[in-house]
Amino acid sequence: MSLFPYNTLEKFVFAALTLVVAFSVHEFAHAYTAWKFGDNTAKNQGRLTLNPVKHIDPIGAIMIFVVGFGWARPVPVNRFFFKNPRLAGILVSVAGPVSNFLLASLGFLIFFSLGRFGVEGAFSDTMLEFLNTFIWLNLVLFVFNLMPLPPLDGYRIIEDLAPGDLRAKMTQYENYGSLIFLILVLTPLGEYTIWPIFRVILPALADGMYEFFLSFFI
Repeated sequence: MSLFPYNTLEKFVFAALTLVVAFSVHEFAHAYTAWKFGDNTAKNQGRLTLNPVKHIDPIGAIMIFVVGFGWARPVPVNRFFFKNPRLAGILVSVAGPVSNFLLASLGFLIFFSLGRFGVEGAFSDTMLEFLNTFIWLNLVLFVFNLMPLPPLDGYRIIEDLAPGDLRAKMTQYENYGSLIFLILVLTPLGEYTIWPIFRVILPALADGMYEFFLSFFI
């Protein structure tokens, strides 16, 4: 199953532009939240920026278009600097996916604004096609990163919610979890495990957001 719509040159360009923005904002959100809670690690490494050069991993970007799965450069976080490590850790992890949800919401607002103000012609058609890609991919990243498997943000959230003894065991077996994650994503096993979840959640989420924003423009 492919979650990335790039079966034409135009959609390839739209997907590439979207992912540059989505990854950069996602990683910036992690870095900014960590900084606000007292951790300057990411800031000191130049990650407190929206500059894509600081966030895009070339190999991870290429892999998206080769195998349908890729990554950006993870933001370094040092929990030692947090006054409340558990709460701060959760909020830092949540910040990334939430940023993609907000980007998708912005896409919907622009989408309906174009219709409200009657923008027509080739520009409008191209813009609407881009917004469809922009909204979809940001929702993909929102849902995907909340999966409870390492090294994704969803796993980090569960890790911070877990009691200390369980957290220690999770850390001990994290490498095995990462291997399971890769197997599920890159092999046909994903068709029977994680991809059916996406087939249900993503369309339902997109339709729900569409109806929600439509209600403000009727």
